[in-house]
Amino acid sequence: MDKSFNIKEFVGEIVGTFVLILLGDGVVANVGLAPRLAAPAYNWNTITIGWCFAVIIAVYISGGVSGAHLNPAVTLAMAFKRGFSWGKVPFYIIAQFIGAFLGALGVYLVYMDGLKAAGLPNVWSTGPGSVFGNAFWGGAAGTASGSYSLVNACIAEFFGTMILLWGILASGDMKNMGVGGNLGPFIVGGTVLAVGLSLGGPSGYSINPARDLGPRLFGLVVGTKGLFDGIYWLLPPVLIPAIAGPIAAFLYDAFITAMLPAKK
Repeated sequence: MDKSFNIKEFVGEIVGTFVLILLGDGVVANVGLAPRLAAPAYNWNTITIGWCFAVIIAVYISGGVSGAHLNPAVTLAMAFKRGFSWGKVPFYIIAQFIGAFLGALGVYLVYMDGLKAAGLPNVWSTGPGSVFGNAFWGGAAGTASGSYSLVNACIAEFFGTMILLWGILASGDMKNMGVGGNLGPFIVGGTVLAVGLSLGGPSGYSINPARDLGPRLFGLVVGTKGLFDGIYWLLPPVLIPAIAGPIAAFLYDAFITAMLPAKK
């Protein structure tokens, strides 16, 4: 066994990512299926607030065990720029994907009757084919919203992931205005809320390869159609965040860390 493997951290990442997806995709299913409301009750604010608190709760639950990366983009950024052991990287990423898959299973069990009645729609992942596809991919014909291209979605994911990493790095940066009193998870959750509200439209703001691909794989298992049509599933929600995370860490150090006054 690799000496970098730590079973407690491995389980911590599984549990944290499980909670993240259970609550995050849970709010998507709840609003998308609208079990107690008419279909027009869909509200993007509900989705973004739900994901915000999914992040906060997941980080509080697992942060003391694994550091609550819960996202391969974060793990890669920490390995590139914050001394996180490269030997642990594959184990963290595997744990994140396991947790995301199990979180989607939890959502399925909670909303099983509604999902089956609706024909197993895509409440699992972002982009074309999701339950809110019309909101992101053109709406009704002739509307002003237009449709977002694959390139546009990639750009949105890059900037969204960059802001996420900057919020994470700043929240723990005591040379900057690092958060005290164990409030860091609220800053991270607030960052996710800001990204969703301000930058989430073109792609649905995956900003986390495990968050998107893990549930997407689960959706394939239970019979949701169209999840892997085309190349979209690989680029904006998976590869772009994985690349953007480390780049964001380099940019934070270049433009923020380097500019901070020396501590006396």
